[in-house]
Amino acid sequence: MSSSLGKIVSACCGPLSQYVRMNRDDNSNRDINNEDASITMLGEEDDPSIWYKDLEKHFCGEFSFAAAQANRVMEDHGQVETGKNATFVGVYDGHGSHETARFIGDNLFYHLIKLAQENGTMSEGVICNAFSETEDGFLSIVKQLYPVNRLVASWGSCCLVGVIWEGKLFVANLGDSRAVLGCVGQKMLSCLCQSKRVTAKQLTKDHNANMKEVRQELHASHPDDPQIVLQKFNVWRIKGIIQVSRSIGDAYLKNPDFALDESYPRFHLPEPLRRPVLRADPSICTRILQPSDKFLIFASDGLWEHLSNQEAVEIVHKNPREGIARRLLRLALQKAAAKVNRSYDELKGCDQGKRRLWHDDITVAVVFIDYEMLNNKAPVPERSFRAFVDSIAPSKFKILQGNDVNPESVE
Repeated sequence: MSSSLGKIVSACCGPLSQYVRMNRDDNSNRDINNEDASITMLGEEDDPSIWYKDLEKHFCGEFSFAAAQANRVMEDHGQVETGKNATFVGVYDGHGSHETARFIGDNLFYHLIKLAQENGTMSEGVICNAFSETEDGFLSIVKQLYPVNRLVASWGSCCLVGVIWEGKLFVANLGDSRAVLGCVGQKMLSCLCQSKRVTAKQLTKDHNANMKEVRQELHASHPDDPQIVLQKFNVWRIKGIIQVSRSIGDAYLKNPDFALDESYPRFHLPEPLRRPVLRADPSICTRILQPSDKFLIFASDGLWEHLSNQEAVEIVHKNPREGIARRLLRLALQKAAAKVNRSYDELKGCDQGKRRLWHDDITVAVVFIDYEMLNNKAPVPERSFRAFVDSIAPSKFKILQGNDVNPESVE
């Protein structure tokens, strides 16, 4: 904890990065021909804002990992952890600062593995407790720093996590990052035969006030607050400020002790909080993997602003594995440029910070599942991959070595 505190203290006097989220565009599929995208060779990367690992191994397949920076300081943080019998993916989309996403990356996976060790298995309860410990840890830092830097109360992050633990998949999220499963070879009831078509299955819920069910949930839990959600410039926001309804951090929307006064107009609430308006308990999906489950796409909302679920899985299905995360990124960036009648080459010429006018930070990991490998444990080293970090470190999956935890035992 002291290491994380030191990192955050060093950023306290820095400028606040852009906070406003871009709204999703249901018409984002125009102007780009997917067939062209599926046959274009990737080649060498000439976009200086893109980081990538084109293809690496995990215990039951391979994965492709990429990220694109739009903000002056990258507010997304992503990680992939490979273990001998398990794989972990984390996508953390920060807002207000990069510090919350970075804190999650440094702490959540550690809490998860320690709790799995203590409980002897992976379960939804273990994941919930890991999220809770991460939230509590970050809020304790907010409490320490708030007297010297009030804006720390506005720092927050969405949090998307995926865990493949032997033959079982756990996906948990706060906010509007998204995990989508690509399925191929499912039986069709109409003809009792197997389809070769790829279908998209969204495994996460979008905790975003632009979703009708989220607004209904907020009104139901805050019946005495007619301004719990407000529409500004055709975008629904909680208290007129933030789109996401669940997050790590955002202390000023969870505890009146961290309120921000009129000198912080972007985050000031006219009336004190009666109760938290944001939550930190994740939605969790658990699934026993099937032979038809071919791959998973984990991405921050910067990707989904420009690609639909079905469009994304079709791109993955039609193209080689190597570099597929980077291919998705490029297509999203091409669409972002087309929306403002610009070319991708013009976008590549923009500096970080200015690019935020065109697109958000984007992190995407595509995890391929080779079903037959689930029971044929391939010797894969325990390694930790971080976006925009070229060096590869040992993974904390090593904590499980020599202990009673059994990855074959899942609740």
